[in-house]
Amino acid sequence: MYRSIILKSLIVLLSGVLSASAMAHEWTPTYPKLSMSHIENVWTTRMKLFNSREGIDYYDVSVFDQEWNAVPFAVLMNPMSVKYLETKYIDIYIRDKDKGRAVYICSKSKLYAVDTTKPMLFSRICSKIK
Repeated sequence: MYRSIILKSLIVLLSGVLSASAMAHEWTPTYPKLSMSHIENVWTTRMKLFNSREGIDYYDVSVFDQEWNAVPFAVLMNPMSVKYLETKYIDIYIRDKDKGRAVYICSKSKLYAVDTTKPMLFSRICSKIK
């Protein structure tokens, strides 16, 4: 009986430790709202990106429609440099004619690796526009 409890506790503990080491970046808010920008016929929202992945310094931003087709948008810089444990606020601009199509705003980690023997993993996190 105790053996079963110990094994279950060990599995829970190991899964927590392993999942913490593979933690992705943070991309908030989860449901951003678009508002009119200072530019005529352009909508904007501000996203927050926190880099919690050591060894990853670059991120791409994308905007997609319901079927995951790319929607035109603008940001100051893409890809952008975000150092380990750094937070950046990203203003995203979408034209009025594309506002109705835009559904998801996503960030994706970019790994620029010289050593191709290591597996290259990326994380993508998407927020759904309200």
